[in-house]
Amino acid sequence: MNQLLVFAGCVAAMLVSSRDIATGQPRPLDKQHSYFMKCAEECSKCQRECDSCATHCAHMIAQGKKDHLATLQTCQDCATHCSAAACIVARKGPFSDLICKACAEACARCGKECEKYSNDAHMKQCAEECRRCEQACKDMLAQRVANTPEAGR
Repeated sequence: MNQLLVFAGCVAAMLVSSRDIATGQPRPLDKQHSYFMKCAEECSKCQRECDSCATHCAHMIAQGKKDHLATLQTCQDCATHCSAAACIVARKGPFSDLICKACAEACARCGKECEKYSNDAHMKQCAEECRRCEQACKDMLAQRVANTPEAGR
């Protein structure tokens, strides 16, 4: 239930950030906005995939495969990072760079752990989604840096 409330808050943030506060009209989409939205979408997808993979790992542990404890934990932590990143980036929050740096690192670590089980389709899918999210975060960060006033100096 708590994740549902967080998701609802993220959706509301996306809707508010995409409209001009004074007029209520949709804001024109700029290149930077598209990088932020792509990043937020990938973070949201990765959060869901990691949550699903953590459940899969719990089932594997229940079947006696205790080596899945590490991936269960990395998937849970990665999902939490991705959830926070999706919310903050969707509203172009001032800490977008901080959370995306952390999210990209969490995705890199989670992807690496899940890749250890490349013969497991669920784990492979999680690793691939983590890599997509990691790249989207890096792309957003690069775009953000390229468009800061300091970049022109």
